[in-house]
Amino acid sequence: MAATIRDIKEQTGLSLATISKYLNGGNVLPENKVKIENAIKDLHYEVNELARGLVTKRTRTVGVLVYSVESLFNGTLLRYIGDSLRKAGYGLLICDSSNDPQIEAENVNFLISKKVDGIIAIMVSTEMDNLLPAKKAGIPVVLLDRPVQDGSIDCVKIDNRMAAYRAVNLLLKNNHKKIAIICSEKEYTGIERYKGYLDAMNQAGCEVDPQYIVAGWHSIEFGYEGMKRLIALEDRPTAVFFTNYEISLGAVMAINESDLCCPQDISLMGFDDLIMSHVVQPKLYMVIQPMKEMGEKAVEMLLSRIGKKEQELPMEIILGTKISDGNSIAPL
Repeated sequence: MAATIRDIKEQTGLSLATISKYLNGGNVLPENKVKIENAIKDLHYEVNELARGLVTKRTRTVGVLVYSVESLFNGTLLRYIGDSLRKAGYGLLICDSSNDPQIEAENVNFLISKKVDGIIAIMVSTEMDNLLPAKKAGIPVVLLDRPVQDGSIDCVKIDNRMAAYRAVNLLLKNNHKKIAIICSEKEYTGIERYKGYLDAMNQAGCEVDPQYIVAGWHSIEFGYEGMKRLIALEDRPTAVFFTNYEISLGAVMAINESDLCCPQDISLMGFDDLIMSHVVQPKLYMVIQPMKEMGEKAVEMLLSRIGKKEQELPMEIILGTKISDGNSIAPL
């Protein structure tokens, strides 16, 4: 027979009110806390989360929206988010939006119906509309990696434009002028990184050949197709900048199928230092995002919002990046 709160009362000699207060997250005297925790362990007592939720109006669950669970980038962030939530005593409910704004909207309503205490969102849409139901329900939301256009929601991100500027500038410092880019024209991160590419090229006085701008979406397939297109040009670029991990992976696959050698024939600069940079040769230069810190900061920000009745001004945390050393760039 499962242990009850009354069994804890009998073992500790404490009142039901004190035990209930502790079980519902309240503060009790240190010596009483030790007694209750020892009794829980001895009796194998399991907290009835449903009952506790009815009392505290919280489920100690956070919903996490991701634009695609297929993305290794998202999977890595989920790991760090999960670690941080677990340490804080929260569980997570993951919803995959499959790169579809309509599914994303449905996922928000699903999480509301599950009474999550808060939502961390890596969005498909750049509009606020999909998050309005959560806002109306009083559920705090923290955006990760990409903000909404009006800046009305808490957000943790990197300076994508500056990160791309520095990456392209490294190619320029190695005397490359004919630099191509494979990027997304649909997602916030790809658009900002494209702006950083243009910033660096314009500052260096380099004319950008329209054929060198390959814009589509962040995926392995597009990285592969985009690289195939670039290496087939009569006036081929001497260097290519990839704006995310999936594009980098697809592009390297295309290079490996060609007669070109990196960096002798073409120099490469990637984004996100995940698995690929540790297994392919030559080792790619990569822009590194502080993914662990991003996940931890998002959780920290969300937990600080949960339970607060007063609406505070939205906060934005912008984290820095760095470039990992490789041997995929040859000087000209």
